[in-house]
Amino acid sequence: MPDEKSQRVTIPFLQAKKERNEKIVALTAYDFPVAKIMDASGIDLILVGDSLGMVVLGYENTIPVSMEEMIHHTKPVARAAKNALVVGDMPYFSFHLSEEESVYNASLFLKEAGAHAVKIEGASRRRLKLIEALIEAEIPVMGHVGLTPQSIHHFGQFKVKGKDVDEAEKIIQDALNLEKAGVFSVVLECIPKELAKLITERLRVPTIGIGAGPYCDGQILVFHDLVGFSNGYLPKFVKKYVDIHELLHRAIQEYRDDVREGKFPADNHSYHLKPELLRKLIERDAGSSGKKKGK
Repeated sequence: MPDEKSQRVTIPFLQAKKERNEKIVALTAYDFPVAKIMDASGIDLILVGDSLGMVVLGYENTIPVSMEEMIHHTKPVARAAKNALVVGDMPYFSFHLSEEESVYNASLFLKEAGAHAVKIEGASRRRLKLIEALIEAEIPVMGHVGLTPQSIHHFGQFKVKGKDVDEAEKIIQDALNLEKAGVFSVVLECIPKELAKLITERLRVPTIGIGAGPYCDGQILVFHDLVGFSNGYLPKFVKKYVDIHELLHRAIQEYRDDVREGKFPADNHSYHLKPELLRKLIERDAGSSGKKKGK
């Protein structure tokens, strides 16, 4: 956590952690209650990732996620995070527009949603120019190289990147170019740990790994993977710390059975009238029923 004078994690604070060789801890969040728990648990950085499309909204991939959906989910996370740095993930085709439109979209994460920075995938020449424009507009940017999920239709499938020399060299150069453009950190996704180590040693800004091994300056996981929210396929790099899916499944089944068998709600789950009030109510109801019959 930050020092006692400032509870808020800042970009200089993250930079200082790299310099002290202290690991940065990051997770994704998409709603108020989860973000509040993360913040109270001492997480340094919360990313409102476009992964919400797959783990929350039920899309096949991240491509359909809209700016409106990202802003909607970033707002409650920002309200919950009193300490952690909040980063909004710019969704597909929110930063592929004109420079002016892309900067405007990024500004909404800070001005409207309450985030402290944005994340952008890729390191093309045009992307680097946009990042420079965002920095000029005082919008902090987190970079992202290696496997970039928004490029799924180009790659064809999610797989480890940088396993041959040419691709590895390109990823190194992309990371260096992002640093030169002004990013405050770089996400390294699904690359060999040895490559991540080389990049981390070359960069002055922190690296945040996801499927990139132990040598990065920090680590991030998708929250729903961490807690086992689904019982489907999980990538090799995920460590499931609890099986929430099984716990919820069992709890809902028990609730279902209790309702069907009349066990819930029990007496201790019910409100009660005082006996004298109940007696008066019955007497009045009986009197009212008698008058109606008389008519």
